[in-house]
Formats: sequence, C-alpha cells, structure tokens
Amino acid sequence: MKVTRPLVCFVILLGLFVMACRNSSSDNAKGLRPADVAAKTDDARDAHSYSNPEQVRVRHVDLDLEVLFDRKVLKGLSTLTIERTQAGADTLKLDTRDLKIIKTEASTGGTNFAPAQFTLSAADKVLGAPLTVQLSPQATKVRIEYETSPSASGVQWLEPAQTAGKRHPYVFTQSQAIHARSWIPLQDSPGARVTYSATIRTPKELRAVMSAGEPHVKAKLLPGNYKFEMPQAIPPYLIALAVGDIASKPLGDRTGVYTEPAMMDRAAREFEDTEKMIVATEKLYGPYRWGRYDILVLPPSFPIGGMENPRLTFATPTILAGDKSLVSLIAHELAHSWSGNLVTNATWRDFWLNEGFTTYLERRVTEAIYGREREEMEAALGLQSLKKEMEDLPEADEILHVDLAGRDPDEGFTLVPYEKGALFLRHLEETFGRERFDQFLKGYFERFAFQSITTADFTEHLKKNLLDPNPQLAAKVPVEEWIYKPGLPASAPKPQSDAFAKVEAQAKGWLEGKTAAAKLQTKQWSTQEWLHFLRFLPRQLNANQLKELDQAFGLTKTGNAEIAHQWLLISIRNKYEPADPRLEEYLTSIGRQKLIKPLYEELVKTPEGRKRALKIYAKARPAYHPIAQTAVDKVVKKA
Repeated sequence: MKVTRPLVCFVILLGLFVMACRNSSSDNAKGLRPADVAAKTDDARDAHSYSNPEQVRVRHVDLDLEVLFDRKVLKGLSTLTIERTQAGADTLKLDTRDLKIIKTEASTGGTNFAPAQFTLSAADKVLGAPLTVQLSPQATKVRIEYETSPSASGVQWLEPAQTAGKRHPYVFTQSQAIHARSWIPLQDSPGARVTYSATIRTPKELRAVMSAGEPHVKAKLLPGNYKFEMPQAIPPYLIALAVGDIASKPLGDRTGVYTEPAMMDRAAREFEDTEKMIVATEKLYGPYRWGRYDILVLPPSFPIGGMENPRLTFATPTILAGDKSLVSLIAHELAHSWSGNLVTNATWRDFWLNEGFTTYLERRVTEAIYGREREEMEAALGLQSLKKEMEDLPEADEILHVDLAGRDPDEGFTLVPYEKGALFLRHLEETFGRERFDQFLKGYFERFAFQSITTADFTEHLKKNLLDPNPQLAAKVPVEEWIYKPGLPASAPKPQSDAFAKVEAQAKGWLEGKTAAAKLQTKQWSTQEWLHFLRFLPRQLNANQLKELDQAFGLTKTGNAEIAHQWLLISIRNKYEPADPRLEEYLTSIGRQKLIKPLYEELVKTPEGRKRALKIYAKARPAYHPIAQTAVDKVVKKA
C-alpha cells in the first residue's frame, strides 16, 4: 500500500502522543510527575566520583596484590569485568587517588590482553585523579598494573611497636567514604556495586584477611598466598584488607573473632553474645544473608569505632571494656548487614539511609539482648550528643539529605545522619506501632536487597507502603521537616531513663555537699550511667571536687576508653593537672577520631592548652591513621 506524506506525519504524531500518555500513566502510577523523575535522576548522580557507570559499568574486581612492607605499598593488578550500559561507549572512567598507573590493557575474553591507551588527569584535592581507559568495541575486561602511595589515605602501615604483639608489622585499609580509590583503581561510588576476588601475597609469617570472609581453600596455596571470593555485589567502600600477626577463634556456628594473639582472650570474652545478636536481628528483620559474621579487632590506631565490612567487621580495641558495656558498637556494625551492606545509600548525601537505619536497628538489638533500660540509656546519651553537636553545626549540615557537593564526604559524618535519622525512624515506630513498623522495615530490606538507593527511593517506598495506607497516622509525621529541614521537629521522640534520673539525683546531692563522693552508690553503675554522671556535672568544678572524685573512683586511671574520654574533657576544662600525664598517654596510644578529636578541640581553646596540644600532636600524629590526621590537622591549624 502506498502511504501519502500527510498520513505518515499523522501516524508519527499519534505514536508520540500514545507513548507520552503511557509514560505519564506509568509515572503517575508511582506517584511521580515528570519533574520528579528528572529530580530522582539528578539525586542518583554521585558528586564524589568521576566514574561513568551510566555508560560502562564495572561488575567485578579481581585483585592480585603483593604487600610490600619495606616500601609501604601495595603493588600488582586490578582486573575489571565491565558491561556497556550505553551502546557505543568507548571509554571507561575510574577513580584514583595518588596511584602510580604503570600500564592498562584490555581483553575481549580475559585470556589475551592488549595494550589500551589511558589518561590520568590532574588531581583534585578531594576527589583524586580520574583515570580514563580507551576501549576497543568488544572489550569486556580491563587490566591495570599499579601501585599505591606510601601515604595512601585509605591504608595505614604500622611498625611492630605500634601493635599489641610488638613483633611484626601490620597494615589495614579503611575505604569509606571515598578512600577505596587510594588503593584500587575502580568506580568508587556506593551506587556502583561490584563482586570481587583477590589474591594477596604477604610475608610468610603474616596472615591476610578480607571482607570476603575466610580465604578460599579449594586450591592448594603456597605460604604467604591468600585467595578470597566475595560473590555478593557490594559498594566499593566495603572492600577491605588487613595483614598482620592475626589469629582467629570461633564464637558460635557462624561467628568468630580475629585479632593479634595478645588480645584474643579479651576480645573473645567481650564478644561472646555476637551469635545472640544475629538471632535477635533475624527475628526482627529477616535472614542474615552473608554466611558468616566475624570481627577483626585492629590495633589502637584504627580511626573509627567500627567498619561494617561484610563478613568481617573491623573494630577498635577501645570497646574492650571488660564488661560488655560498649558492645552496642558490635550490634551497630552487625545491623549494617541489613541497612548499609544489603540496602546501601546511592550517594553520600543519602548517608543517613545507612547510619540512621543502623542506629535504630542497633538500639532494637540492644533492647532484645540487654533490656529496655540499657537501650533507653544509650538512646538518651545519643540525643544528648546530637544536641550538643548541633549547637556548632551550620543549619545546612543539620539536614538528613545533606548537600555535600564540592566537599569531602567525610565532612558529612556528623551525628546528624546517625542520631537524627534514628529518631525519625523511632518517630515512625511510635506513630504507627512497633509491629506495623517492623513489618514495613522487613519489607523494605526485602524490596531493596543488594541495591543502592536514594532518599527519593525511600520516601516513595515509605509513602506507598506506610503513609498512604494509614492517612490519619501519616498526618502526624512531618516527613519533609525530618528529611529536608535543619534541627529536630517538635514531634521528635525523647528517650527517658529511670536509671539516669537516679544518677542525676546522686550527682545533685554531691554537688550540694550533702553526700561525699565516696558515699555515692555507684557500684552497680554501667558505663552509660558513668557517662551520664560526668556529662551532668557543671562545666566548672573546683580543684577539691575534682580531687575528691578522682580519689573515690580512680577516674584518671580508668581503663574504660569512653569514661576516660569524658573525664579528660572535664580535666582539660578545669586545668586538673594530676590528669595531665594520662591525657598525653591517652592521645598518644589510641587513634579513634571520636575520642581524640574533642580533646584537641578542648585543649586549643586556651593559649597554654594550644601549646600543649601542638606538643602532644607532634608526638602522636605519626601513629594516627591518615583520616584522623586530616581531622586533627584542621583543629590545630584553625586554633
């Protein structure tokens, strides 16, 4: 049949109209307008990555690395399996930071590699340098030969003297937020999930462990050779490595502890409830999907409390209090197996989806294992810390969906995504009821399992599955205010602790001179009660009061890192000289940023304190992790 030109035009226009209607209908079915769709696309763009997964996506990373302690570098190969997500794409863009790129090659099947042209562009002080590799039309794998810098931001090399055993060197990585690019050339974005495998070559007397779990043992390996497989797709910041004098001990059928032999007994006793925590979390939010859950206790320079690397949480030794009073950190890192590792923030401005959810889950697990009173004490301490920190934060940083464009994403690691995020979820729980909210969360983890999502994805899911079915209750929840506005809504939950009320009553009695410190009923106090007691005291105390407390309770000598931190803050403010040697010992023996940074901040408030801070820091800085160094550098330079 012959078709006339006007008829052709009509048919084309009709087709375009039908397609537009279908698209509009589909969007409206999801509660989205075309403008919302555009906004969601913009939200999913990672401002902290040069990579181009929308054109070429890395699906698997295979590492073959040699650990060279004498040069303090990792050297070897990274082979990337790629998938073209846009037809005709001919370049692969990767993130790097201070990497020496020796050569790049490409292959169509992984057997024969041919040289591939690459460009390593100028480095940005935050993002590092983009690496662009030219691809042949059929290339499915890219192999990069490289080595790290001795000062890589995500790698810390320790001398034997900096370890518990004092006999062997040690190295570990810390990839969150964008430090994976300092030891692996890859698409370093939480939205670019990958599986990975690795061959790690170490000195024969040392052991390698990774976030893939136990070494792969199907093939017979030579001493000093370790193979690992991570079959589940994870965000790159969860790729982790440690090498040192590392032993292991089982805690349960699927749990265990790794650490230096000198710390093994302490760690195993402290973490003996780990299996119970897994069972409690599974009852609430569905099965644990990662096989094993082990804990690696690192040397004291580890810059954070814990890192939820799948199958092998990295943890600070500062939580080994001897009475399990600080193991909520393990509950937190375990909870990340659902919120963070299973369902991940797509960009770092969505970080609260990881940490707010995990802090909420941590508290629920703590309640299940140790009781409601313990949970409420920890929630109350969390709210105290949040309010104190927000006093000094700009309003823009009090927002859950924080704008971090042009900034180091590490700057977004305030208490806001943790504690404000957890309070938002607790508000939802209190509004809709625990049973209904637990079912919502269980469905949320199932719906987005092994995906990286944005805040818009969450709010759409929340609207469809909790708010819309319950309009009267939904009217009580100011979602926009919680997520997009600074501060805390008036409806924010207020955790209450009867134990804290009793602590306050005793503190008041002592402050008023009615009770001597030695007569206070503190024998059964938990770490949480001690922290509340010390925080409740006025900022200014006289020398006699400080001496009385110290003599009664040995606060300067306490081995509990959290209590010591709070006492040393008080000592700095009030110039309590008997605590001065302990302060220096504390700052030069641990590197956990949460504990050391506030002490430097307090020191630099006075001229004499600043001199002391600089003197101590000059001694302590070489042993700090690069992440902690960056944070404390800003404190001492700003003062």
